[in-house]
Amino acid sequence: MPVLTSQQQAQFREDGFCVLPGVIDAKTLTWLREECAYFHGYMDAFMDHQGVTTYGITHRDQRYFISQRYRLSRRLPNFLFGALMADICRDALGGEANLFGEQWVLKGADQGMKFSWHQDSGYLATRTPGTEHRPYLTCWCTLDDVDEANGTVYVLPHTEGGTRDRIFEHVEDPRTNDLVGYHGDATGVPVIAPAGSIVIFTSFNFHRSGPNTTDRMRRVYLAQYSAERVIHPDGVLCGMCVPFLRDGQVIYDAANDTVERHGPHAKIPGAAKTSTR
Repeated sequence: MPVLTSQQQAQFREDGFCVLPGVIDAKTLTWLREECAYFHGYMDAFMDHQGVTTYGITHRDQRYFISQRYRLSRRLPNFLFGALMADICRDALGGEANLFGEQWVLKGADQGMKFSWHQDSGYLATRTPGTEHRPYLTCWCTLDDVDEANGTVYVLPHTEGGTRDRIFEHVEDPRTNDLVGYHGDATGVPVIAPAGSIVIFTSFNFHRSGPNTTDRMRRVYLAQYSAERVIHPDGVLCGMCVPFLRDGQVIYDAANDTVERHGPHAKIPGAAKTSTR
């Protein structure tokens, strides 16, 4: 049975996004939170070692983007390449899917920074100019209840943003290192959802998030999948490009999933070459 209802499928086709409330089971949600705590500490330790409080768009204690570290976990591949994500990819992308990227997106209590309007493909187009690609899929998985008070995501439907088939130019904000692609007056649709929900949207949709004004951290795990191998004009693979689905069947091969196999874009500062947890 499809994970997306007919109404959700229609919304995804029209607007580029929809919300799947409470689709992550309680047991999985518990261990995702445990993994999150580990990687939060991992990133703090990494920044301590580097002697920095800002690393790219991560600002210590305010917001974190902890990317491409699932190979350090024995449990995360079970989620990234499991039945739930396979069903979502089949419904949203069709029978072909590769893991494009994954990251923890955390907002600190009381001081969690907002994140500017952008397209995920805007980051790709800015960092690897000339890369042609179809929209890939973002799965924004909530580990906490999310609302406007704790910095939820706001998504701009294709019809408002003009983003069905267009990537806009993005400009870096020197104060935050964010890339900003939208400067209009639209506020977007805020996602109000319980823990264990998944918001899916395309990499062309504009989205942003507000500040966390609550006394608890807001935690999200984000997984991205592409229906194709995204390749830069110079032949270098973009993203992680880990094979997941072919003709609708799961083909992920844990034994051969290594950093070296997927090229320089998958290399991780300070990361081990194989799973350690």
